[in-house]
Amino acid sequence: MNKKWFNEKFKKEMIEWIFCFVVAYILYLLLNYFVGTVSGVKQISMKPTANDGEKVLIQRTIFNKKEIKRGDIITFIAPSVTINKTTIENDVTIEGNDAIANYDKHPGIESFTFNFMGIGKKSYIKRAIGIAGDHIIITADGKVYRNDEIIVEPYLKDGTTSRNGAYINIIVPEGTIFAMGDNRLQSMDSRSFGCVPISEIDGYVVSRIWPLDKIGELK
Repeated sequence: MNKKWFNEKFKKEMIEWIFCFVVAYILYLLLNYFVGTVSGVKQISMKPTANDGEKVLIQRTIFNKKEIKRGDIITFIAPSVTINKTTIENDVTIEGNDAIANYDKHPGIESFTFNFMGIGKKSYIKRAIGIAGDHIIITADGKVYRNDEIIVEPYLKDGTTSRNGAYINIIVPEGTIFAMGDNRLQSMDSRSFGCVPISEIDGYVVSRIWPLDKIGELK
């Protein structure tokens, strides 16, 4: 066998494989960013609705924007947490910009690597509890009130209550949502960082696709 011919053939095949891998990766990034993705649940904050290790189908918001309704399960970019101690000390109502979660800026090329490639990006899966204009109050016994009416939450495990967090008396500003995990005792959510801007919502949870015996819409 001609050694030179073998080396040239090997190099050609390697280039073809690398090219196919690069094209496949780019297609994956495009689909993941613009259309949707299958994502594994890596948190326990939505138990018992969604459990760690299960897989869900997520529809992206780029081309499929829809109005967020109370009770919808969504994913959003994790904010930087800044506790508002005023709420804890005085139990005052927070509103306006003070009620909105803080987000780090990602300028230039960092915006591309963070938003498109997902490098350093972390997303939360939570449930929309309050929309613009809603007054959310979490009482000392852990009950959640929306506009002076207690919320009926059949998706919670019996006896689940929690007041943990600083944003427990808040009016949801325009263009944001108040989100909470179903596992109230072990969930980092709007109680800790405030309302999430709709612009930071990156997906709608369509359904659970794994395990097979639990395939279906999350409610």
